[in-house]
Formats: sequence, C-alpha cells, structure tokens
Amino acid sequence: MLMYLTVMVAALAVAALTLISGFGIGTLLMPVFAIFFPIEAAVAMTAVVHLSNNLFKTALVGKHADWSIALRFIIPGLLFSAFGAYLLTRMAVSEPVYSYEFYGARDMTLIKLVIAALMLLFAILEFSKRFEGLAFPKKYIPLGGALSGFFGGLSGHQGALRSAFLIRSIDDKAKFIGTGVVCSVVVDLSRVAVYGTLFFGGTLTTIVDSGGLNLISAAVLTAFLGSFIGNRFMKKVKMRHVRNLVGWMLLTVALLLGSGMI
Repeated sequence: MLMYLTVMVAALAVAALTLISGFGIGTLLMPVFAIFFPIEAAVAMTAVVHLSNNLFKTALVGKHADWSIALRFIIPGLLFSAFGAYLLTRMAVSEPVYSYEFYGARDMTLIKLVIAALMLLFAILEFSKRFEGLAFPKKYIPLGGALSGFFGGLSGHQGALRSAFLIRSIDDKAKFIGTGVVCSVVVDLSRVAVYGTLFFGGTLTTIVDSGGLNLISAAVLTAFLGSFIGNRFMKKVKMRHVRNLVGWMLLTVALLLGSGMI
C-alpha cells in the first residue's frame, strides 16, 4: 500500500510540475521507482509511464509544436537514445563492483554507480543559477537532440538538456512546451523499443512478480491527472521552487543508490 501511495503521489506531482517546467517526468519519477525496484527495472518502468504521459501531453499541447525546430532535434535524439538505452542494458548484466554488509547485503554495481553519478550531475545543474539561465543558440539544436537522447536512453534524464537547447529558439511558452513534448515522445519510443528488445524479458519477470504492472497503470493514470492540472496552472508556479525540489530529490537518491543502499 505504501508503495502504491508513494508512486501515485509522486506521479501526480511530478507530471504537473514537469509540464510547467519542460523537464522530463523521469528526472523525478525514476528515483521513486528505484526505491522499490532494481535500477534497470526502475528506468524501464519510468520509460513506460513517461511515454504514456507524453502521448497524453501531446494531445493537450502538441498542436503548439514548432516542427521546423522539432525535426532538427528529433532525428539525432532518436539515434542517440537507442545507443544510450543499449549501454544501459549492457551495464545491467555486469557483476557488482563492491559488496558489503549494512543491515543486510549491499551491492555497489556499475549501473548503480553510473546512474548515481548522472543524478548527482543533474542535481548540481538544478541548483545552479547559471544553468537555469543557460540557453544554446539555434544552430546547436541537433547537438541538443543527441545529448538529450543519449542521457534519456541511458538514465531517463533528458528534460533539462532538452529545455536548455530549445528555450532560446522558441519565445512562446506554449510552443516551447509543445515542441519539448513532441521531441520527448520520439526519444521515449526509441528507448522503450530498445529496452523491450534487449532486456525487458528478464526485467518484466521482476516487475510482474513485484506487482509492478498494476503500479505502472496506477502511475500512468495519476500522471495523466497531474498533466491536466499542470496544463491549467502552468503560469502560476515559480520555476525556482521546482528546480530546488528536483535538485534535493536527485541528490538524496543518488547518494543512496551509489552507496548500494537502494
């Protein structure tokens, strides 16, 4: 019951906040899943929720997308997302780097260390006022697609980079959000396809045995509600509060994950 309540509340809040901010739902929801499931299962489960929610958001705001910009972002994003997802599947089968005893057996694995390092990096970026105002010129949009796609496939962290590369090229907030959603859908389709092809068989067993399919369904539905709420109140939330919340959550989970505690 606690698992369902935690994930559903997180999905509701995160979906509302990420629609407003332009950051990906995976940035916050993946750490919540990681508390209850192995990290590779958490990334895969988050990807399914992320894709479902983005398809719903596309129905809400996709009509505002600037396709001349989106296509330049999508093509490299599609390719590099698949590459990042492939690396994740390879790391998922590696042996523990270090094991120790602390209220039970604790394993520090390569996949946990890499994901934890990326979460620490993105936590630092969320706290950085310089990054908050970072915006790349329009000519770097394909590079942004490649970087956002790669990290999206590897760890689910695509939203912050996507926003940094798109925000300077799109002045209108509705167009910015709509374009970001469309780009994110393509990255999600690419990485979910790779996850499913390469490791979702074994991971699916873990998810099913732990009641994860029902949990994913619950998270998808509450994320839909969160996106609807965010769409109604997108002009009333301060970005600084959102970034601080994201940063502290990433920092906490990164330390627990990297140390093998979760």
